[in-house]
Amino acid sequence: MSFSVGQVARLAGITVRTLHHYDEISLLTPTERTGSGYRRYTDDDLTRLQQILLYRELGFPLDEIAVILDTPSTDELTHLRRQHELLTRKADRLHEVIAAVERAIQARTNGINLTPAERLEVFGDFRPEDHDAEVERRWGHTPGYEESRRRIATYTKADWLRLNAEAAAISDDLLAAYKDGLPADGTPAMDIAERHRGHINHWFYTCDHELHTCLGDIYVDDPRFTAVYDALAPGLAAYLRRAIHANARRATP
Repeated sequence: MSFSVGQVARLAGITVRTLHHYDEISLLTPTERTGSGYRRYTDDDLTRLQQILLYRELGFPLDEIAVILDTPSTDELTHLRRQHELLTRKADRLHEVIAAVERAIQARTNGINLTPAERLEVFGDFRPEDHDAEVERRWGHTPGYEESRRRIATYTKADWLRLNAEAAAISDDLLAAYKDGLPADGTPAMDIAERHRGHINHWFYTCDHELHTCLGDIYVDDPRFTAVYDALAPGLAAYLRRAIHANARRATP
């Protein structure tokens, strides 16, 4: 059984002109021709066309495809295995690209209007958008959630760098107090806790003492938050929670 050039074009989703070109450069020469000189493609020709199209999808130029397909002792199964490996790599890369685009969309949706270079400088390999779903599930119904989104939508790279510097200073002072053995309910530790609350108030949302104590509990109850602080020093998350609770009691009339 053989097929006309038009039939093959429809089957493969390419143009007749493309098939003519492949014939002209001897990449795919139809095995048969009619008495009138019309091209007729056999099953073997279709198999070769499939290989050509797969390699084209992988980005190979036509001259390289010709060399690959005409290499002696390379059978169809070898080509298919090679193409499967290459396509798998391409699919993995595409998934990475898609994920990056989705993260960029989410970041823009949430108002983090930074260029890729600025985001790398501000956040490093941390991606705030990776936590958006959980944040929205936990606090999406609260006024603070909307307030935070509204505020960060206005922040420039300079704002983010200043925000991060302030947060780092608070963490450094907290760590120093903890390592010095200062009591969590002592004035220096409570003052650091108050700076922590003020940082949230200034940059994100209104954080009263009641809400702040809830956050302190999360730092211990949620292993992911605990890990962030305890990576600096084991027990630091629990120390911060005690300081936050002590600071809240100090503020109570």
